[in-house]
Amino acid sequence: MTGTEHVHEIDPDENSLRAGVLGLFDSVVMGVAGVAPGYSIAASTAILFGAVALGGAAALLYCGIAMFGIVSAFSYLGRNEPKAGASYSWVRRALHPVLGYLSGWALIVSALIFMVAATVPAGSYLLGLFSASAANNKGAVTIVGAIFFLLMVAAVAAGVTITVTLQIIMSSVEIILLTLFAVLAIFHGHHVQTFSWHWFSPSVFHGSSGFFAGALVAAFYYWGWDVTANLNEETKGAKRTPGLGGIVGIIFVFLLFEVFTVATNMVVGGSQILKNPTDVLSVLGQDVWHGAGGKLIVVAVVLSTVATLETTLIQVTRTLFAMGRDNTLPKKLGTVHPKLKTPIVATAAVTIFSLALFVGSQFVGSLGSILTDAINSIGLQICIYYSLAGFAVVVLYRRQLFKSVSNFIFMGLWPLLGALFMATMFVKAIPGLNSTTLWVGLGSMALGLIPMGYYWYKKNPYFEMPSKEDRHAVLEEFEINL
Repeated sequence: MTGTEHVHEIDPDENSLRAGVLGLFDSVVMGVAGVAPGYSIAASTAILFGAVALGGAAALLYCGIAMFGIVSAFSYLGRNEPKAGASYSWVRRALHPVLGYLSGWALIVSALIFMVAATVPAGSYLLGLFSASAANNKGAVTIVGAIFFLLMVAAVAAGVTITVTLQIIMSSVEIILLTLFAVLAIFHGHHVQTFSWHWFSPSVFHGSSGFFAGALVAAFYYWGWDVTANLNEETKGAKRTPGLGGIVGIIFVFLLFEVFTVATNMVVGGSQILKNPTDVLSVLGQDVWHGAGGKLIVVAVVLSTVATLETTLIQVTRTLFAMGRDNTLPKKLGTVHPKLKTPIVATAAVTIFSLALFVGSQFVGSLGSILTDAINSIGLQICIYYSLAGFAVVVLYRRQLFKSVSNFIFMGLWPLLGALFMATMFVKAIPGLNSTTLWVGLGSMALGLIPMGYYWYKKNPYFEMPSKEDRHAVLEEFEINL
């Protein structure tokens, strides 16, 4: 590397994360846990139904196809530059430092908002195992949710190996339970709706506005697999393993989402979904296995929620760590614990800010409205940093695109289509969103301009464009790693 690029190299003698402790299986588990299928289905089914009615399967299908392009982009970008900052680092090199910074900021604010969106159902679903009234009590939900959140903070702070061990246990139980209930629902004797292939057709949407409203929610369903990229400094075979883990993880959850969406249409039906917007899976569980057995699906949701809180904490703390290490945010954020090798200052900062947001959100509106506004605002931020990563891989490796058919498809065409889809969805979805969602989604992004302007004014090397020689060196190294 030449010129200013040395500032971004990882020096093992400085603050650095524990390298090479995760394998491919760990990476796949983290990718699945990051998406949190149980939580995503529980939190988003009613919102998706409100956007596209019985067209949820189609929204997940078409958004999923686009998402595979972004997964491929992350995989190829990570082959050259495995860093905890992921798109924050990659987009800078390929497009522009400002876009790189905003990519990192989008992940940070989406993760912080998500702490509210995930902690609410964690408390609500757990209390629902014992009392339906307690599950809708804001005070009780706040206390129980906060306790869950702090337990996950402790696990993340203790080290990535402990985090992954917990994820393997929780995700295994979650997936077994979700698979069981998916089978029971599909083969359940009483269906309120007959299965229809029309549910997968583009014609199921009421115009482009309906399509993009559904796609925005679907993007939230899939969000989280990229935790594998934020863990690449801590993964064996850092240039390939995280990308493969993300690919395998997203394929698995794609199939699970489609099966559950179809099953919900067939077993629960639209009227029950609208009557129970924050409790759809509990209704499904009781429909296919009445009594205590039906409550097992709630156990899957609680485990999934806990798991995704953990992976989201990893995502945001690693990104803050990378930005602190580069001093594009306060340098203290780049500090790691001397023994545990975890970003301890970034973890503490996220804990304080997330708890404040979570407690404050309970005074804003109902549980359902909090979830809807949070999910839609996160969808906007997902569109920003996923689309930038898709454009980045095409620009950075444009010389390689026509050297093979696989390069053209997986490094060029598919990521480009995924990026265009995300960018279009961002623009098309905005007119249909309420003012709260827009203020949270776009206002939080605008706040990022303040620290960015400050560190740019301070002439931080991150904001200097990579030299032509550096770009050529990247391409040469990439050819070696193909």
